[in-house]
Amino acid sequence: MLDEEKLRQLSARFELLQNKMAANPDPETYVALASEYSGLEPVVTKINELWEVRKALEGLDAILEDRSTDAEMHELVEAEYPEIRDRIESLVGEIRLLLLPKDSADEKGAILEIRAGTGGSEAALFAGDLFRMYERYAAEKGWKVEVLSMSEGDVGGYKEIISSVTGRGVFARLKFESGVHRVQRVPETEAQGRVHTSAATVAVLPEAQDIDINIRNEDLRIDTMRSSGAGGQHVNTTDSAVRITHLPTGIVVTSSEKSQHQNRANAMKTLRSKLLDMERQKADHERADSRKGMVGSGDRSERIRTYNFPQGRVTDHRINLTLYKLDRIMLGEGLDEIIDSLIADHQAQLLAAHEE
Repeated sequence: MLDEEKLRQLSARFELLQNKMAANPDPETYVALASEYSGLEPVVTKINELWEVRKALEGLDAILEDRSTDAEMHELVEAEYPEIRDRIESLVGEIRLLLLPKDSADEKGAILEIRAGTGGSEAALFAGDLFRMYERYAAEKGWKVEVLSMSEGDVGGYKEIISSVTGRGVFARLKFESGVHRVQRVPETEAQGRVHTSAATVAVLPEAQDIDINIRNEDLRIDTMRSSGAGGQHVNTTDSAVRITHLPTGIVVTSSEKSQHQNRANAMKTLRSKLLDMERQKADHERADSRKGMVGSGDRSERIRTYNFPQGRVTDHRINLTLYKLDRIMLGEGLDEIIDSLIADHQAQLLAAHEE
């Protein structure tokens, strides 16, 4: 069941945001209001529709309970009644899904990494096929794909290819693609016509935003000292050099130009660069750990999906979904059917956990 009080609060908040946006706030405030507004709009639209349909149902109930209603009208209302009830049930389900906690990374772009696993040259060729599948899928969605790095296979395909995929909602659609993808087909080099099995790993990571380095004054120790220079020069007579120590990390930076003000600015600039580099390295390590958890070892037995070319089928083992549309899926056209099913399964799990 829905929390009716929460629905009223969401509707009231939405109306308040509309009024605040109409009051011509400053640009920064407007952007914040508009962001919250756009986030609430889908669920509030459904809430309003639910209330309207409920009113319609109340109207039908009133007609049925009215003893003066003639038989023909009674029959028409009874025929319409199930449709209205079904619509209410459908809207309640849609609202429950919209009220589920959101993945903060869903609207981001993604880093797509594909690597050949078990299977040698055939695995590299399959990695190339997977990349082209995602590239075509991205084109259908209006997303942009940019190759960041690649290592080509000996006879084609890729030992490894890393790309960025940018656009709205990229990560939400692609995040369930992470894992081992297995292929069963007859390689072009196979003279006996035997089916070979190989694999490629896919990792989909939310695209990192620029890291904002926030340096607190209390985390700094700033010392001034005599600038070092040639004997007799005036730089030895003033305390213009600056040394800044970042206490949490122990990073020390110095600058010894003539101006103490410029030295402080230069030292802070250097410190920010060093801290940014440290954060980027930390993010890289976390990303590597995340990738390792996503894709396993790349062994054929650790698979989330199998592409069987002789039978023209694709099976996603996580949801036991089999589609005999391999050609369309490899062209990117049929991938939505799998992704939609994976998202629906994930939402069902979230609902079950939420109700517990």
